[in-house]
Amino acid sequence: MSDADRREEASLLERCHTAAVELLLRNLTPAGILAATPGPRATLRGYGAIFGRDAAVCAIGMALSGHPTLERGAALALKTLADHQAANGQIPKFVDLERQEADFWYLGCIDATLWWLIALDILDRHPATARRRAGGAATPLRRRYAARIERALQWLEAQEHQRFFLLQQNEASDWADIMPRSGFVLYTNALWYWVKRRFGRKHCDETRANFNGLFHPFSAGIADYRRARLLNDYVLQRALDRGLYLSFVNFSFFGEEGDVFGNVLAVLLGLADAAASRRTLEALTKAQASDPYPIRAVLRPIRPGSALWRTYMSRHRQNFAWQYHNGGIWPMVGGFWIAALVGAGRVPQARRELVKLARACALNRWAFTEWLHGKTLAPRGMPGQSWNAAGFLLAEAAVSAGTLPLGPP
Repeated sequence: MSDADRREEASLLERCHTAAVELLLRNLTPAGILAATPGPRATLRGYGAIFGRDAAVCAIGMALSGHPTLERGAALALKTLADHQAANGQIPKFVDLERQEADFWYLGCIDATLWWLIALDILDRHPATARRRAGGAATPLRRRYAARIERALQWLEAQEHQRFFLLQQNEASDWADIMPRSGFVLYTNALWYWVKRRFGRKHCDETRANFNGLFHPFSAGIADYRRARLLNDYVLQRALDRGLYLSFVNFSFFGEEGDVFGNVLAVLLGLADAAASRRTLEALTKAQASDPYPIRAVLRPIRPGSALWRTYMSRHRQNFAWQYHNGGIWPMVGGFWIAALVGAGRVPQARRELVKLARACALNRWAFTEWLHGKTLAPRGMPGQSWNAAGFLLAEAAVSAGTLPLGPP
């Protein structure tokens, strides 16, 4: 690479950092970070709310931003979500600020509670946000919300299988909220393992072992537990080993679409050992999941006529092949992909991916558009997406430090 190319890339990354910070400042309110920049379209589609998963991802990016206002405001949305926690411990999918009303989705939103716990833990351990907590309060967040945290953990544990020690869920109830993943879901259980480790819950080692045995039975030995053997047998008779973890495993069916976010989190959050990390990252690289922008949500979209296709996937004509969660390109997920590469020691590859992520964020005059079509690359969804900006800041911090900015997995 020439010196001129290096200068051009450095300038692009600097402009992306500035634009990401400006976007988050624009979307920050006294109640916390909004999902997207306010406007008529965002209001119509409900993006002017505090979303549990979005706010948690944004809190991490804000903590890593180096900007004092964002560092101070990182925990504001977590407080709003805590104030609307259900009596049973569940954190809402989102809080409508105008109505001051919490929404918990159709079949229950499981990952908002997981992300809320993760964000509280990371903010407490990060020096910048520990110094600049909202309102100047010195009390650690985990202590301040101790009772609410315990209720949230109990709500999650009520959904944990008592032999697999993995969470069970309905379909369409995590971030991919119009996808048919159900039963034991890869993405959800990667987050669950992190939560169990950070909050000292029981059977953490069993969660990790069963995660690997169930979601990648191709590399596992014969399961001791007879029900695990049956689930694995259904997979091994019908599935191909493509180097990735399955997106979900239910009683007699499973997901082979190649869930990129779930696989990235398995590497990033310490569920994959060195061999599994190498296998997973090489499979994603070989599949060109991040070309030309990081990164597609799935590698093999579910199509009408498939046994996994659901009528609701055509809602708003949104989730057809290569669109939205069914193969669209998500810059936010790209940020976690880059962090996983850094954590696996692939820093040069991560640097190249960071430049590609900045180019995606720059489209339409730094729109930070929610997602791009996986084939045509047309920007889709809502512009001014907060967690895309946060995803870039997470990735940038990882590449700059050459190590994971979240703490050890």
